[in-house]
Amino acid sequence: MTPEHLTKLLAPFLGEAELSEAQLQQVSTHLALLVKWNAITNLTAISDPEEIITRHFGESLLAAKLLFAPGSNESVIDIGSGAGFPGLPLKIWSPALELTLIESNQKKAVFLKEVARALHLTGTNVLTDRAEQLKLQANVVTLRAVERFEAILPAARRLMATRGRIALLIGNSQAAKAKSLLADVHWEPAAPMPSSDSRSLLVGRAL
Repeated sequence: MTPEHLTKLLAPFLGEAELSEAQLQQVSTHLALLVKWNAITNLTAISDPEEIITRHFGESLLAAKLLFAPGSNESVIDIGSGAGFPGLPLKIWSPALELTLIESNQKKAVFLKEVARALHLTGTNVLTDRAEQLKLQANVVTLRAVERFEAILPAARRLMATRGRIALLIGNSQAAKAKSLLADVHWEPAAPMPSSDSRSLLVGRAL
């Protein structure tokens, strides 16, 4: 996929912002590895490369744009990273982030390590563990399309540092449940996803 085509597909999510040539190459490399591995290991149900770009990379980069300035060096924990979303695109967007990817599936964790190496993403740590077992904290905790959504939210809250933020890429129907489960979080208005009428980014800050 050419850089021009990638830029066109990502434009609805990034608006006036654009990725550099090096960042587009990182997206392309991640995509190629994902397509290759997905033929063997079930990383994502989406197999069409263009749809992978819009649904996975696009949504993740929209979150990156809204959460971080390009030079941000905040710490981030991404729970249930799977094929790397939104964590790896956050790191592509802002390379100085200190990123921890949490993935309990061993094969998916191996994939994440391979992508991090291929993209030269220093400051990226992959933990093959469950969020409930962790004792570390970060400035920002992200969550997207994880199983046991209601059960994992309290664990995600414990991983938030003082005055930290949580970013949920979720279905609109889940927003009310998230707000009720994490009542001690101040929630910003949800940001709709350009690719979907039913999905949004919900960001909250610990009170």
